[in-house]
Formats: sequence, structure tokens, C-alpha cells
Amino acid sequence: MAAAEIVPFAKTGGLADVVGALSAELAASGVLVAMVLPAYRRLPLSQLDKIEPTAVWSLPVGERMVETRVYRQPLSRNLDIYLVRADEYFDREGLYGDAAGDYPDNAERFALFSRAVLEIGRLTGSNMFHLHDWQTAPAAAILKSEPERYTDLAGSKTVLTIHNLAYQGVFEAGRWPALHLADGVFAADFEFYSQVNYLKAGLVCADWLTTVSPTYAAEIQCDGQGFGLEGILRQRAAELSGILNGVDYHIWNPEIDPLIAERYSVADIRGKAACKKALQITYGLEVNPDIPVIGMVTRLAEGKGLELLMEAGDGLFDGRFQFALLGSGNRRYEDYFHRLPELFPGLAGVKTGFDEALAHQAISGADILLMPSRREPCGLTQMYALKYGTVPIVRRTGGLADSIEPNSREGGGNGFVFEDYNPAAMLDTIRQAVELFGCRDEWQALMRRGMNADHSWRRATEKYLTLYRELLLNTA
Repeated sequence: MAAAEIVPFAKTGGLADVVGALSAELAASGVLVAMVLPAYRRLPLSQLDKIEPTAVWSLPVGERMVETRVYRQPLSRNLDIYLVRADEYFDREGLYGDAAGDYPDNAERFALFSRAVLEIGRLTGSNMFHLHDWQTAPAAAILKSEPERYTDLAGSKTVLTIHNLAYQGVFEAGRWPALHLADGVFAADFEFYSQVNYLKAGLVCADWLTTVSPTYAAEIQCDGQGFGLEGILRQRAAELSGILNGVDYHIWNPEIDPLIAERYSVADIRGKAACKKALQITYGLEVNPDIPVIGMVTRLAEGKGLELLMEAGDGLFDGRFQFALLGSGNRRYEDYFHRLPELFPGLAGVKTGFDEALAHQAISGADILLMPSRREPCGLTQMYALKYGTVPIVRRTGGLADSIEPNSREGGGNGFVFEDYNPAAMLDTIRQAVELFGCRDEWQALMRRGMNADHSWRRATEKYLTLYRELLLNTA
């Protein structure tokens, strides 16, 4: 199980949560799982200096051979992590870049990492490589292109999961030598408008492709939604499936969550009122149990629907609800939302930065979660919200469409959904939710339907296990 970030060791987003939770669930089901991660500075590296490496290799990066050390740490029954240490590439403050932008040698960094993934597969005798996103996608192409080098992995299969097709690992053609592959492989697998595309190589070479929701798997095959790769995805449609991510209920569960003001459950939701009060105080909102709080916990990035709020303008905050936002990212969005608390004191609160504890507190304390995304491959926050009795408002796209069903007068559904990506559609749906909030019995019934939903990793893990078995049976 190879990824550039894995909880609890390194995280910038949902990828880390997914890989960590899926690996643990697979191990609990009896599968031997070796997670593979770069040895970043934040681990910290000083702890690795105290132990002997499991293996030391010289791996090619272009014409150079780079000393690479690997450290194995058992985590639980059936679950180990292998840390790939090459300090010149990974002993840095950030995972992918710093304040100046992406690291200029990311092509070299993750070419080395992909090579190391295959070597660790040899070490462990793995017959299945589950690769995640562009940083590990080259491993599938290297394995396919150099069978003579990896004869002991001849029966192994590769699965590549696309977490977000917008991130592809595209580099100028001059970076091609970093992969240390025959020139013919460039045109066959990696070439993308005269550039090097790591994700494309994985899409072409992996034995099977998955995305993180069924709807997203269909969307990315449509013109204009595949970021230039829709043709390849349509060609591989027979080997492409969408498996909805799950939630780790050992972490995201209001019955046991140590980070929230008061714990509660579907059988006794009274503690949610204390969580709401605490959130209102933290965000400088008027403490009032009768006004709904709409929360957003999001990256401040294009595609998250932030433009819809900006286009709706100041008229959005007319006193019908309070607004609490937690996020970080693009400075343009940060500047816009930071002005709201001054313009609407007691109605709007904004916190920027990454704060795991505050994320739990925002999701438990809000009455409504707003996710008006233009694109959302899966999304986890809406599934967290369901468990906490926080009713989602989402746009129908990707994993939001697969996890949120519209509330109905007949007593079905678990949230509110709008179709068109425009401010009017969003505002109309907010109005519907705010009106229903005033109907106590109906609102609590809606909350409980969400809290009773099962989005655990168990369901997703069963689908991955079925996929692995089918691929290996085909080999036999």
C-alpha cells in the first residue's frame, strides 16, 4: 500500500486518512499489509537514527545511484509501515513543496520513491501493489517496462487509485531521465502534450484502476471532466471502478470523540447542544440554540464552491443563520472570508489554518454542513457530518452524489442536494434547510437517519478484497 502521505505519519489532506484507514481495515480482515511512505523530516528522522535499517539499496535516479535506506516498523497484527529514507529528497519541511511552490525536483523525488516501492515488494514477497495518486503511479509503469529486472514480481498485480484527477504529476520533458527508463517508454506511457505525466503512466500500465466514488468514475470519462485524460479513461473503462471511501469511526464518532465539548449518540443527542454552544463561543457568534449554524470545513481552493458564496454576496448573511468556516489555502479566498466577521459580527466567524481538533468541534457543533463543490471525487467531511447529526447541504457531484440523498416528505433522505452550480440553486437549498430546522421533530428525524447510516470502511474493504482476489485469480 504505497502513498505519499498516510495517517498518522504524514498528512496534507484526505488521501492520508483513506490510505491509513483502508490499510488498518485490510489488516484486521487478515491481509498482510505493508504501507510504504517516504521518511519525511516530520516523522521525526532523529528516531530512525536510533535503529538499524531493514535494507540499504542504491537506486537509479537518472544517471545517479542514490543510497536509499528502508526502515520497517510493525504497527499492529498484519500491519507494518516501511519508511523510505533518502534525506536529499525527503528531509524537508513540506511533503510536496514550500511557500515558494512545488519542489522543483518532485519528478526525481517520486521516481525514486516508486522504485523503492517495488524493491519493498520484493522484500515482503507482495503479490499486490495498491498505488495511490501520481506520486506512486510510475511504479506500475516501471514494473511493466522492466520485467527482466523484476522477475520475482512477475505474478504481481497493480491497482492504481485516483483520488483527484486534477493532480497528475506533470513535468517538463527534460525531467524524463529521472525515471531511468528506455526512451520508447516515454512515448508509449508517459508523454502528455510533450511533457512527462506520472499519473497517465499509471492509468496506462496498472492492471486495474479505481476512483474514490462510483459517480466520479463516470464523470472523469466525460469530455471536459477528465483533465485531458478522459480518452485513456474511456479506453480503460472495463478496468475502471469506483469504490466509495469510508469513515474511520474509531476517530470520527461523537460517542467516543475526545475533542468535542460533550459526547452524544443517536440514542441521546442532547450533548450536541453543548457542542453548538462551544462552537458559537469559539467563533464569536451569538450564543443562541434556536438559530441554525452552517459550518464549512474545507480547503480554500478552486472547485470547492467558494465562488458561489462570494457571488451570493453580503446578502447571504441576513440573520436567518450563522456561519462558521474552517479552512486554509488560496490567499484570495482567505482574504475574502476574513472580512466577514467584521461585516457581520455575531453572524459569521472564520478560522484559517489546519486544526484537527477544531475540525471535530466544527462538525459536531454545526447544525448544517455546506459543501457546494463544483467537483468532489469523494469527500469525507459530508460522511463525518452524518455521523455527528450535522445535516449536509451538497451539490450533486462525485462522492457527494453517492453519499447524500435528498430529504423527502415521506421520511427518506439524509440531507439536502442541489444540481446546478450557481448561487441561486445553493441559496434556495439553504432556505429549505433553514426552514426545516424550525420543525424540531422532522429535523431530529433527519439527523438520526444520517447518524444511523453506515459509511464504515468495512463495506469499502470488502469491495477492495473482492477486486484483489479477482485480479490474482486471473493471473492463476
